[in-house]
Amino acid sequence: MQIKPSRREATHERILEVASLALRRNGYSGVGVADVMKQAGLTHGGFYAHFPSRDALLAEAIARAGRDNADGTMRRIARKQAGGKSTLRALIEDYLSEAHLRDVEGGCVVAALSSEMPRQSPELQQAASERVRSLVNLVSHALPPGGTADQAMAIAGSLVGSLQLARTLGSNAQGKAMLAAARNALLAQYASD
Repeated sequence: MQIKPSRREATHERILEVASLALRRNGYSGVGVADVMKQAGLTHGGFYAHFPSRDALLAEAIARAGRDNADGTMRRIARKQAGGKSTLRALIEDYLSEAHLRDVEGGCVVAALSSEMPRQSPELQQAASERVRSLVNLVSHALPPGGTADQAMAIAGSLVGSLQLARTLGSNAQGKAMLAAARNALLAQYASD
């Protein structure tokens, strides 16, 4: 039996959902408390009943974005595995897909925010570091037997960097070509299935 969340818990989750989307869409400096609360259908005054500070909201929103993205990624990987693809191939193809190129708001929080991290508070840097470790862990578990921690870190870095560069070029022929080149290189080097 699933327990229904309290009204306070449901409100807290709604605020996090709005903030996690806004964070990936607008970056750290583009997320204001008043805007998040308004988009969540709440008043600005209610914010401090849920979060002690803006950074606390953003730290939780980073974690929420990471969980949401990981859940979606795992579902898509499972569908590809059912079609006979290896976990690593499915992960690389999913991460470096044209859909992920277009979906900044719903996509990987690491790719959306990592270039901004050096300028953030220690609390936000810690939350983002957890997401990076989670991504490396996901890649590590996708590696075939004999895969190493160094390979997982190299692949994770290549995934994030390639997506960021492709997004910089845009959801056009150049951006898609960047993704395809990175995807093909990673598959050739690490996923020979």
